[in-house]
Amino acid sequence: MYTYSSVPNVEKLVPIACPLCGAEKHRLFWQIPGARFVRCTECSHVYQNPQPLFEDLKHRYQEEYFHYELENEANFFNLMRLGLEDIHLTQWESNLRERGSFLDIGCATGMLLAYMQERGWQVQGVEICEASARYGILQRGVPIFIGTLEEAPFKKESFSLVHASHLIEHLTDPVGFLHHVKALLQPGGHFVLVTPNRSGFQARLLRRRWRSCIPDHLHLFSKESLQLLVQESGFQILRIQTWGGIAKGLAPRWIKGLMDRAAKKYGFGDVMLLHLEKTDRS
Repeated sequence: MYTYSSVPNVEKLVPIACPLCGAEKHRLFWQIPGARFVRCTECSHVYQNPQPLFEDLKHRYQEEYFHYELENEANFFNLMRLGLEDIHLTQWESNLRERGSFLDIGCATGMLLAYMQERGWQVQGVEICEASARYGILQRGVPIFIGTLEEAPFKKESFSLVHASHLIEHLTDPVGFLHHVKALLQPGGHFVLVTPNRSGFQARLLRRRWRSCIPDHLHLFSKESLQLLVQESGFQILRIQTWGGIAKGLAPRWIKGLMDRAAKKYGFGDVMLLHLEKTDRS
């Protein structure tokens, strides 16, 4: 399964400080067509610099993006479901379900929302791609706010479980996003965060040819940098899970099977999931 990447039109690019620590100094990390990734000399975070403005970025997620989401929704849903199974959703969801609702940020066509609704959750989605959101609303009957999380009229502490898969790497302000999620969560609520893993085997092997090194990804998080970020944002880490040892086509099937199992066991997978909790003192 390939990673969607738009072809940026004319966009205004602005130089920025490190979005995680605010440091100005950086070094070139990877240069690819349409994007320049740098590494912060203070905290080692890898991010695009310069970056396009959000007003330009949001236009990337329109009709073409909707067709990509629709074409791949079953694969994406299966990966999200398997990720929730890896963190043993059935063992802890009942208590959270009784206390509040489920929020999926970047919910695409709403397939995960419909699944969670079938499990007994009150659900809510947020999606910036209008075509994808309207598909979910009309075809699946799930509530989706069309726009950004910051624009959504949600009350504080109204959700007990928040999910965001392959979203944070697209955002201009990941720190602000995490603080917003924390405000929406009830004390003791859970947050499931999924993003590509720059410290995984595939990224180290393929470097700038890594499938997640694309212009649409403003941030390339390592497992270490994301752990530090979520802890500083007021979350406790309950579990970290990775998967994806090597992509299809790079090795025979039996080697891929061995690598995939090893990636999940030893934590060097291509994608990482962080299962987080908002503590009472957060």
